[in-house]
Amino acid sequence: MKAVSVEHLSKAHGKVQALDGLSFHVDPGELYGIIGPDGAGKTTLFRILATLMLADAGTATVAGCDVVKDYRALRRRIGYMPGRFSLYQDLTVEENLQFFATVFGTTIKENYYLIEDIYRQIEPFRHRLAGKLSGGMKQKLALSCALIHKPEVLFLDEPTTGVDPVSRKEFWGMLLRLKAQGITILVSTPYMDEANLCDRIALIQSGRFLQVDTPQDIVSRYPDTLFAVQADRMHALLDDLRGYPAVKASFSFGAAYHVAVREGTHPGDLAAYLEGKGYRDVSVRPVAATIEDCFMALMDRGNEWKQA
Repeated sequence: MKAVSVEHLSKAHGKVQALDGLSFHVDPGELYGIIGPDGAGKTTLFRILATLMLADAGTATVAGCDVVKDYRALRRRIGYMPGRFSLYQDLTVEENLQFFATVFGTTIKENYYLIEDIYRQIEPFRHRLAGKLSGGMKQKLALSCALIHKPEVLFLDEPTTGVDPVSRKEFWGMLLRLKAQGITILVSTPYMDEANLCDRIALIQSGRFLQVDTPQDIVSRYPDTLFAVQADRMHALLDDLRGYPAVKASFSFGAAYHVAVREGTHPGDLAAYLEGKGYRDVSVRPVAATIEDCFMALMDRGNEWKQA
């Protein structure tokens, strides 16, 4: 039995089609990432799977329960951490955790082993109001509350958005330890670098999956030669790059531009072209594709890639 099974799921918010016939499956114990920008449909999908919203069409089962017919039973078998901090800010850390344990008919002591690695980092602040915690501490408390009843499937909607890099790294370390305990985890994120930590990922845009596979296999199928390009006048560089006949696509990537070019294009030819345009300190070097490069290519030339 699949941990999550979704067939032709659709949902519209007014005139906006948030989900457009999604179908996918998640295996038990898998760490599955839904990767895409804001507005791609991630939160709508998670709210439907967590029984908080009804789909317009399609079916979904989680832990063997239909998300509509069996919603009461399902809510006891899943954990859900929404993107926006939703715990009781006027209760302390300890009071929040005790409350959620009581709601699910368990105790902190019974399932403490599940949250020990996480909770011991915030335990020194157990008497502090949740609303007074830092972003990283709020994140750890929310995850502890989502786990305290020992869920079979855990839904985490953009859990690291707005959190500092150190807390992001710590959080993913926690997820990998939870996965080792057999918990199925679905996590959504706009951060492409987090995709590499998942077993499989689905790249989502406009309510549709562009591609589903392991991060390594998606990157291995990147179809183009890729250069990282820098020069002295970065603000003007992008337009001139797009004017070069061999350039298929280009976009900002950190301190450089990532430029997809036609096969056989030599870095020196592109550098000479830019120097002829008056640029100085030109650097053109081949680089390996990332998940972000793959996402951009699928966005721009999805049909061409899939048919190749």
